[in-house]
Amino acid sequence: MASDAAAENMNEVGPGYVFKEEIHLTVLKTSLFFAGDGFTVYDCKGQLVFRVDSYGPDTRDRDELVLMDPNGRCLLTVRRKRPSLHQRWEGFKGERMDGDKPIFSVKRASIIGRSRASLTVEMYDNPGEEYQIEGCFSQRCCTVFNVTKESVAEIRRKVDPTTSVVLGKEVFSLCVKAGFDAAFAMGFVLVLDQINGEDYADSGATAEPAVHPTTDD
Repeated sequence: MASDAAAENMNEVGPGYVFKEEIHLTVLKTSLFFAGDGFTVYDCKGQLVFRVDSYGPDTRDRDELVLMDPNGRCLLTVRRKRPSLHQRWEGFKGERMDGDKPIFSVKRASIIGRSRASLTVEMYDNPGEEYQIEGCFSQRCCTVFNVTKESVAEIRRKVDPTTSVVLGKEVFSLCVKAGFDAAFAMGFVLVLDQINGEDYADSGATAEPAVHPTTDD
């Protein structure tokens, strides 16, 4: 059940995505050839929670990504801000329209370094609310910290609970702590994939078979 009290303390993307208990989502990258091609996100019961569609490798397509619910309703739009030395992205509630103001931005804390550089999330409607993303997204190992350095979300490699085998990087876990908006957390994943995402084709990585998640461990 979503937590109404928690939602009052932060910008809520949409109803039903702030929970009273920690939740574990399985994120499946739906194409392995270009960063940001698409995602489907499932809960621990195998039910679709979020989806992100993409229509090809064109740069214009990747400058703006839309997070949707299972029915295709736009929850959150992330858009690359150009020019930006810090690779800044901005987030908008729902489908972005001309003239809309962003509700948050994500940028590199430093222009030096790549995969392990930290990112800063600034909330425009609440200057006192800020987050730091630490870790290495290409290795699917990141943590989102709030201003008091408490973990509010984590990205980790997914382990098959039946075989204890670590799955390929196209399938990973998103753990969202109680009181933090899961749609916001998934919006951060979209930005991370663009900034630090791997190009499987250029790296020569071998794609492992995609699986439809059923239950989590």
